[in-house]
Amino acid sequence: MTEPGLDTEEQLKQARAHMYEGRFDAAMQSAATVLRHDAKNIDALYIKAVCERYLGHADQALESVELLKSLSPDFGRAYQEEGHIFKAMGDDESALAAYRRACQCNPMLEASWKAQGDIFDRQGRGDAAREARGQAQRIAGTPKPLVAVSHLLYEGKLVKAEHACRHFLQTNPHNIEAMRLLADIGSRLGILEDADFLLESALEFEPDNIQVRIDYIQILRKRQKFSEALKQSEILYQRDPENAIFQSLFAIESMQTGDYDRALDLFEKVLIQLPDDPVTLTSKGHALKTCGRHDEAVRSYQKAFESDPGYGDAYYGLANLKTYRFSDEELALMELQAQGNRLSYQNRIHICFALGKAYEDRKEYDTSFGYYDRGNELKRVQSRYDADQMTAELQAQIKVCTPALFEKQAGKGHEAPDPIFILGLPRAGSTLLEQILASHSQIDGTLELPNILSLAHRLRRGKQASNDSLYPEVLHDLDASQLRDMGRDFIESTRIHRQGAPYFIDKMPNNFRHIGLIKLILPNAKIIDARREPMACCFSGFKQLFAEGQEFTYGLDDIGRYYRDYVQLMAHWDTVLPGAVLRVQHEDVLDDLEGQVHRMLEYLGLPFEQGCIDFHQTERAVRTASSEQVRQPITKTSVDLWRHYQSHLQPLKDALENTAMERQA
Repeated sequence: MTEPGLDTEEQLKQARAHMYEGRFDAAMQSAATVLRHDAKNIDALYIKAVCERYLGHADQALESVELLKSLSPDFGRAYQEEGHIFKAMGDDESALAAYRRACQCNPMLEASWKAQGDIFDRQGRGDAAREARGQAQRIAGTPKPLVAVSHLLYEGKLVKAEHACRHFLQTNPHNIEAMRLLADIGSRLGILEDADFLLESALEFEPDNIQVRIDYIQILRKRQKFSEALKQSEILYQRDPENAIFQSLFAIESMQTGDYDRALDLFEKVLIQLPDDPVTLTSKGHALKTCGRHDEAVRSYQKAFESDPGYGDAYYGLANLKTYRFSDEELALMELQAQGNRLSYQNRIHICFALGKAYEDRKEYDTSFGYYDRGNELKRVQSRYDADQMTAELQAQIKVCTPALFEKQAGKGHEAPDPIFILGLPRAGSTLLEQILASHSQIDGTLELPNILSLAHRLRRGKQASNDSLYPEVLHDLDASQLRDMGRDFIESTRIHRQGAPYFIDKMPNNFRHIGLIKLILPNAKIIDARREPMACCFSGFKQLFAEGQEFTYGLDDIGRYYRDYVQLMAHWDTVLPGAVLRVQHEDVLDDLEGQVHRMLEYLGLPFEQGCIDFHQTERAVRTASSEQVRQPITKTSVDLWRHYQSHLQPLKDALENTAMERQA
């Protein structure tokens, strides 16, 4: 793909060598050879930008950097190079903004910290200069192999980073920074158990290491081990109750365990020290929204963007209430931010989705779609989603989870009847079903629990990210004690989310991929498939910005394919596990609420209760995007919303092809 005799890696190696020797023209030629065959090669574009700066071609260098940023929005060295260019041009403010962004993307960029120190000195900001230089000195004191691992990590080269980090730990088994880095890699790859173990071990070696404890709290939260995360955050809080960072961590973990009064009290303490801090105000808004205090949540979000007009999460917090309507002034403010060039990448994503909702509410559907499409495109650049790989994974379930498997493993697993899994696609009405059923005296509503996905990942990956997948084939090899232990562990590890009712709901939508695993470890579990008309379901997912996961929603073709694969896999489960899954069509619930409530409760073996009909009166925390909607009586206002956008939705229609749209019993 490159010049005869040299492959891409060799060309890049040659380009770097020329660049380090100061032979910038020669380096440019080697980089150009790569770019002729791969115009989006990040490493070649970076070398090109550096050489253009050294050759005095500032405008060309900035163009190269802009392309770099568009292709890899979290590539810290692109922002660092932008900072160097602006610094050379004498534009300290633009340089400082670029260096800050660089360090947000990659905190191990020593040159960016040093450069910030120089600029702060020129501005007479001595404290800021000392802090920036302190960060640079910390990096300089870090072993070079770990600095290299950090760069690989922050540039998304996770498998290379893992290998390099493990190699370093072989000769430095108790190096705390290496353990932190490997845990971070594991977290990004979804291997949360290993990350948990590494950080717990690191804390045993250095119990006073604050950063390790903060990392540990974040991993525990990801694993939804909320009581342990709360305990660890309280340790930091008790260490220094006036520390705003510790107050904020303790508030977030209190919120996760349902103690909203304490969380809100702690957020107020943070705001005493950091008045009008947009991050804290937005977090406070999320807490208020979750416990149903709508008007207070609105004001908290508004205060956040009044303090920082570019803080996109605050605008999206309002949009995600689903019931809020932006004023003309707020709309103009968002437009102004979107048209500027000072927004961070994440803030730009949030504002695009908020503008999409704002124009949707004004029935300006073409403008609305433009912003939704732009926001999704920005998210898609960040995503590593591979539709072909997902199709292959779901096909593997069909191939492996045969009648023979369930016959072989019959009578095993844990007998508990407690779990009710509500699954399907996001935005298919699962939150409504959960609110209805959680209004029954014998059922607890919980969260979108990650436990089944985590178990599947453990079975798939083993100990290292580079291992070949063992799942779902391994389901044939599990013995009775293993299946029973996995089921019992699910019941025990989810107990913290329950309030004492005999049954509880896990509404993780993606569990539909693992119904075979669920029925092997929990044969008496109940499963409800929340199904919605394809176009409505898929477009609703496309215009929703999810906190994490659900990467298939950021492209019309991707989400259409995913829906098609989902329908095919659910048909397979119906064949091999007849009667195990109850399908509930969202449109049927809207048309005949009482009839569908009776149908679900009959499937669950529970008596009818009027509270399920009056679900909107149930007071409970709801943590999904539909939280405000399920606090209101049934409405059909958004059933056909997608039709206003259908001139833009041909890729979705094509992807769905002839996917069955009939309502299934």
